[in-house]
Amino acid sequence: MSGRVVLGRRGYRLGKTIGEGTYSKVKIASSTKHGHNVAIKIVDRRSAPQDFTVKFLSRELTILRTVSHDHIVRLHELIDSTSGRLYIVMELAATDLLERIQQVGRLPEELARTYFTQIVSAVCYLHQNNIVHRDLKCENILLTVGNEVKITDFGFGRFLEGPSDLSSTFCGTPLYAPPEVLLGNHYDPKKSDIWSIGVILYVMLTACMPYDDSNAIRLVRAQRAPMAYPENAALADSCKSFILLILQYHASARPDIQQVAESTWLQPAVEDSDAAAAVPQ
Repeated sequence: MSGRVVLGRRGYRLGKTIGEGTYSKVKIASSTKHGHNVAIKIVDRRSAPQDFTVKFLSRELTILRTVSHDHIVRLHELIDSTSGRLYIVMELAATDLLERIQQVGRLPEELARTYFTQIVSAVCYLHQNNIVHRDLKCENILLTVGNEVKITDFGFGRFLEGPSDLSSTFCGTPLYAPPEVLLGNHYDPKKSDIWSIGVILYVMLTACMPYDDSNAIRLVRAQRAPMAYPENAALADSCKSFILLILQYHASARPDIQQVAESTWLQPAVEDSDAAAAVPQ
Protein backbone atom coordinates (compact mmCIF):
# COMPACT_ATOMS: atom_id res chain seq x y z
CA MET A 1 0.00 0.00 0.00
CA SER A 2 1.43 3.41 -0.98
CA GLY A 3 2.27 6.05 1.58
CA ARG A 4 -0.30 8.45 0.16
CA VAL A 5 -3.03 5.84 0.65
CA VAL A 6 -1.90 5.05 4.21
CA LEU A 7 -1.82 8.74 5.11
CA GLY A 8 -4.96 9.58 3.15
CA ARG A 9 -7.01 7.14 5.22
CA ARG A 10 -5.95 9.13 8.30
CA GLY A 11 -6.81 12.48 6.80
CA TYR A 12 -3.35 13.59 5.66
CA ARG A 13 -2.46 14.86 2.20
CA LEU A 14 1.23 15.19 1.42
CA GLY A 15 2.65 18.41 -0.02
CA LYS A 16 6.15 19.63 -0.81
CA THR A 17 9.38 18.35 0.72
CA ILE A 18 10.89 20.79 3.23
CA GLY A 19 13.81 18.70 4.49
CA GLU A 20 15.79 15.62 3.60
CA GLY A 21 18.22 13.34 5.45
CA THR A 22 20.13 10.18 4.61
CA TYR A 23 17.25 7.84 5.41
CA SER A 24 14.33 10.25 5.68
CA LYS A 25 12.57 13.27 4.27
CA VAL A 26 10.17 15.78 5.78
CA LYS A 27 7.07 16.95 3.94
CA ILE A 28 4.31 19.44 4.62
CA ALA A 29 0.88 17.80 4.81
CA SER A 30 -2.64 19.09 5.22
CA SER A 31 -4.65 17.42 7.97
CA THR A 32 -8.41 17.14 8.35
CA LYS A 33 -7.87 15.63 11.81
CA HIS A 34 -5.91 18.58 13.21
CA GLY A 35 -7.46 21.30 11.06
CA HIS A 36 -4.10 22.75 10.06
CA ASN A 37 -0.95 21.77 8.21
CA VAL A 38 1.57 19.46 9.86
CA ALA A 39 5.08 18.20 9.15
CA ILE A 40 5.49 14.50 8.39
CA LYS A 41 8.92 12.91 8.65
CA ILE A 42 9.03 9.80 6.46
CA VAL A 43 11.67 7.27 7.48
CA ASP A 44 12.45 4.40 5.10
CA ARG A 45 13.64 1.67 7.45
CA ARG A 46 14.30 -0.71 4.56
CA SER A 47 17.23 1.37 3.32
CA ALA A 48 18.56 2.28 6.77
CA PRO A 49 21.22 0.18 8.54
CA GLN A 50 20.13 -1.78 11.60
CA ASP A 51 22.28 0.35 13.91
CA PHE A 52 20.32 3.43 12.83
CA THR A 53 16.85 1.93 13.31
CA VAL A 54 17.59 0.03 16.52
CA LYS A 55 19.70 2.69 18.24
CA PHE A 56 19.16 6.21 16.93
CA LEU A 57 15.62 6.02 15.53
CA SER A 58 14.40 4.14 18.58
CA ARG A 59 15.87 6.77 20.90
CA GLU A 60 14.39 9.63 18.88
CA LEU A 61 10.90 8.15 19.00
CA THR A 62 11.12 7.45 22.73
CA ILE A 63 12.22 11.03 23.40
CA LEU A 64 9.47 12.51 21.22
CA ARG A 65 6.87 10.41 23.04
CA THR A 66 8.26 11.51 26.41
CA VAL A 67 8.84 15.25 26.14
CA SER A 68 6.26 18.01 26.51
CA HIS A 69 7.49 21.58 26.41
CA ASP A 70 6.40 24.80 24.71
CA HIS A 71 9.72 25.13 22.89
CA ILE A 72 10.17 21.53 21.76
CA VAL A 73 8.45 20.32 18.60
CA ARG A 74 5.30 18.37 19.44
CA LEU A 75 4.64 14.83 18.21
CA HIS A 76 1.07 14.30 16.99
CA GLU A 77 1.21 10.62 16.06
CA LEU A 78 3.28 7.76 14.64
CA ILE A 79 2.05 5.73 11.68
CA ASP A 80 3.80 2.43 10.98
CA SER A 81 3.21 0.91 7.54
CA THR A 82 3.72 -2.63 6.27
CA SER A 83 5.92 -1.21 3.49
CA GLY A 84 8.69 -0.46 6.00
CA ARG A 85 8.08 3.27 6.10
CA LEU A 86 7.46 5.09 9.37
CA TYR A 87 5.52 8.36 9.33
CA ILE A 88 6.25 10.74 12.20
CA VAL A 89 3.57 13.44 12.32
CA MET A 90 4.70 16.64 14.09
CA GLU A 91 3.71 20.25 14.42
CA LEU A 92 4.78 22.46 11.53
CA ALA A 93 6.95 25.56 11.87
CA ALA A 94 7.31 28.46 9.46
CA THR A 95 11.08 28.36 9.06
CA ASP A 96 14.26 27.53 10.93
CA LEU A 97 16.80 29.79 12.58
CA LEU A 98 19.44 29.32 9.88
CA GLU A 99 17.01 30.32 7.13
CA ARG A 100 15.91 33.36 9.14
CA ILE A 101 19.52 34.52 9.58
CA GLN A 102 20.27 33.90 5.90
CA GLN A 103 17.25 36.06 5.01
CA VAL A 104 17.79 39.01 7.36
CA GLY A 105 21.42 38.79 8.50
CA ARG A 106 22.51 39.12 12.10
CA LEU A 107 19.67 39.54 14.59
CA PRO A 108 19.20 42.51 16.92
CA GLU A 109 20.48 41.71 20.39
CA GLU A 110 17.01 41.85 21.96
CA LEU A 111 15.55 39.40 19.43
CA ALA A 112 18.53 37.06 19.83
CA ARG A 113 18.05 37.26 23.60
CA THR A 114 14.39 36.32 23.24
CA TYR A 115 15.15 33.32 21.01
CA PHE A 116 18.03 32.25 23.22
CA THR A 117 15.87 32.44 26.35
CA GLN A 118 13.42 30.02 24.73
CA ILE A 119 16.24 27.70 23.64
CA VAL A 120 17.66 27.69 27.17
CA SER A 121 14.22 26.98 28.62
CA ALA A 122 13.86 23.89 26.41
CA VAL A 123 17.40 22.62 27.05
CA CYS A 124 16.93 23.17 30.78
CA TYR A 125 13.80 21.00 30.63
CA LEU A 126 15.68 18.29 28.73
CA HIS A 127 18.69 18.26 31.04
CA GLN A 128 16.52 18.24 34.16
CA ASN A 129 14.90 15.10 32.73
CA ASN A 130 18.31 13.58 31.91
CA ILE A 131 17.84 13.96 28.16
CA VAL A 132 20.57 15.35 25.92
CA HIS A 133 20.15 16.50 22.33
CA ARG A 134 23.75 16.27 21.02
CA ASP A 135 22.97 17.97 17.69
CA LEU A 136 21.87 21.48 18.58
CA LYS A 137 22.43 23.84 15.66
CA CYS A 138 20.59 26.64 13.88
CA GLU A 139 18.95 24.20 11.43
CA ASN A 140 17.39 22.32 14.36
CA ILE A 141 15.89 25.45 15.90
CA LEU A 142 12.50 25.91 14.23
CA LEU A 143 10.53 29.16 14.34
CA THR A 144 6.75 29.35 14.22
CA VAL A 145 4.66 32.06 12.55
CA GLY A 146 4.34 33.61 16.01
CA ASN A 147 8.15 33.72 16.42
CA GLU A 148 8.26 30.88 18.94
CA VAL A 149 11.27 28.55 19.11
CA LYS A 150 10.72 24.81 18.65
CA ILE A 151 13.73 22.50 19.05
CA THR A 152 13.58 19.53 16.70
CA ASP A 153 15.54 16.50 15.40
CA PHE A 154 16.38 14.21 18.30
CA GLY A 155 18.17 11.68 16.09
CA PHE A 156 21.29 11.91 18.26
CA GLY A 157 19.38 12.42 21.51
CA ARG A 158 19.65 10.00 24.38
CA PHE A 159 18.65 9.45 27.99
CA LEU A 160 21.36 9.61 30.64
CA GLU A 161 21.52 7.13 33.49
CA GLY A 162 23.13 9.63 35.86
CA PRO A 163 25.40 12.67 36.18
CA SER A 164 28.52 10.58 35.52
CA ASP A 165 27.11 9.04 32.32
CA LEU A 166 29.52 10.06 29.55
CA SER A 167 29.19 9.75 25.78
CA SER A 168 31.78 8.47 23.34
CA THR A 169 29.86 8.65 20.04
CA PHE A 170 30.81 11.52 17.73
CA CYS A 171 27.50 13.32 17.33
CA GLY A 172 26.29 16.44 15.67
CA THR A 173 27.84 18.93 13.28
CA PRO A 174 31.58 19.67 13.67
CA LEU A 175 31.18 23.47 13.57
CA TYR A 176 28.81 23.26 16.55
CA ALA A 177 30.80 20.58 18.38
CA PRO A 178 33.05 21.29 21.40
CA PRO A 179 36.77 20.41 21.41
CA GLU A 180 36.34 17.27 23.53
CA VAL A 181 33.98 15.80 20.90
CA LEU A 182 36.24 16.78 17.98
CA LEU A 183 39.22 15.18 19.75
CA GLY A 184 37.35 11.88 20.16
CA ASN A 185 37.40 11.93 23.96
CA HIS A 186 34.69 10.65 26.27
CA TYR A 187 32.58 13.69 27.02
CA ASP A 188 29.80 15.06 29.19
CA PRO A 189 26.91 15.40 26.69
CA LYS A 190 25.20 18.10 28.76
CA LYS A 191 28.31 20.28 28.54
CA SER A 192 28.45 19.50 24.82
CA ASP A 193 24.91 20.86 24.46
CA ILE A 194 26.01 24.00 26.32
CA TRP A 195 28.84 24.60 23.84
CA SER A 196 26.44 24.14 20.92
CA ILE A 197 23.95 26.72 22.17
CA GLY A 198 26.87 29.11 22.66
CA VAL A 199 27.72 28.73 18.97
CA ILE A 200 24.05 29.27 18.10
CA LEU A 201 24.01 32.53 20.09
CA TYR A 202 27.17 33.76 18.34
CA VAL A 203 25.66 32.97 14.93
CA MET A 204 22.44 34.81 15.77
CA LEU A 205 24.37 37.93 16.78
CA THR A 206 26.96 37.96 13.98
CA ALA A 207 25.46 35.92 11.08
CA CYS A 208 28.71 33.94 10.87
CA MET A 209 30.36 31.00 12.62
CA PRO A 210 32.76 31.65 15.51
CA TYR A 211 35.08 28.93 14.19
CA ASP A 212 35.05 27.89 10.55
CA ASP A 213 37.39 25.13 9.43
CA SER A 214 36.69 21.73 7.87
CA ASN A 215 39.78 20.21 9.51
CA ALA A 216 39.07 19.01 13.05
CA ILE A 217 42.59 19.66 14.38
CA ARG A 218 42.67 23.22 13.03
CA LEU A 219 39.14 23.74 14.33
CA VAL A 220 40.18 22.69 17.85
CA ARG A 221 43.19 25.02 17.62
CA ALA A 222 40.88 27.88 16.65
CA GLN A 223 38.63 27.10 19.62
CA ARG A 224 41.59 27.71 21.93
CA ALA A 225 42.30 31.16 20.49
CA PRO A 226 40.74 34.39 21.81
CA MET A 227 37.21 35.00 20.55
CA ALA A 228 37.02 37.29 17.51
CA TYR A 229 34.00 39.20 16.18
CA PRO A 230 33.20 40.76 12.79
CA GLU A 231 33.78 44.52 12.68
CA ASN A 232 30.08 45.22 12.07
CA ALA A 233 28.97 43.25 15.16
CA ALA A 234 28.66 46.02 17.73
CA LEU A 235 27.89 43.85 20.76
CA ALA A 236 27.75 44.98 24.34
CA ASP A 237 30.62 43.87 26.56
CA SER A 238 28.13 41.99 28.75
CA CYS A 239 27.01 39.98 25.72
CA LYS A 240 30.58 39.15 24.71
CA SER A 241 31.36 38.08 28.28
CA PHE A 242 28.30 35.82 28.28
CA ILE A 243 29.34 34.12 25.03
CA LEU A 244 32.87 33.67 26.37
CA LEU A 245 31.46 32.08 29.54
CA ILE A 246 29.57 29.49 27.49
CA LEU A 247 32.32 28.77 24.95
CA GLN A 248 34.90 27.69 27.50
CA TYR A 249 37.46 25.37 25.92
CA HIS A 250 37.50 23.06 28.94
CA ALA A 251 34.14 21.45 29.64
CA SER A 252 34.68 21.61 33.40
CA ALA A 253 34.80 25.43 33.17
CA ARG A 254 31.54 25.70 31.23
CA PRO A 255 28.36 26.54 33.14
CA ASP A 256 25.53 24.05 33.35
CA ILE A 257 22.20 24.95 31.79
CA GLN A 258 20.75 26.25 35.07
CA GLN A 259 23.69 28.64 35.45
CA VAL A 260 23.17 29.79 31.85
CA ALA A 261 19.48 30.39 32.58
CA GLU A 262 20.35 32.49 35.64
CA SER A 263 22.90 34.67 33.83
CA THR A 264 22.41 38.43 34.06
CA TRP A 265 22.48 38.84 30.26
CA LEU A 266 19.28 36.81 29.93
CA GLN A 267 17.36 38.61 32.66
CA PRO A 268 16.05 41.54 30.54
CA ALA A 269 14.21 39.05 28.31
CA VAL A 270 12.75 37.34 31.37
CA GLU A 271 11.70 40.67 32.87
CA ASP A 272 10.14 41.82 29.58
CA SER A 273 8.25 38.54 29.31
CA ASP A 274 6.95 38.87 32.89
CA ALA A 275 5.88 42.46 32.27
CA ALA A 276 4.04 41.49 29.08
CA ALA A 277 2.26 38.69 30.93
CA ALA A 278 1.12 41.19 33.58
CA VAL A 279 -0.53 43.55 31.07
CA PRO A 280 -4.35 43.17 31.21
CA GLN A 281 -5.87 41.79 28.02
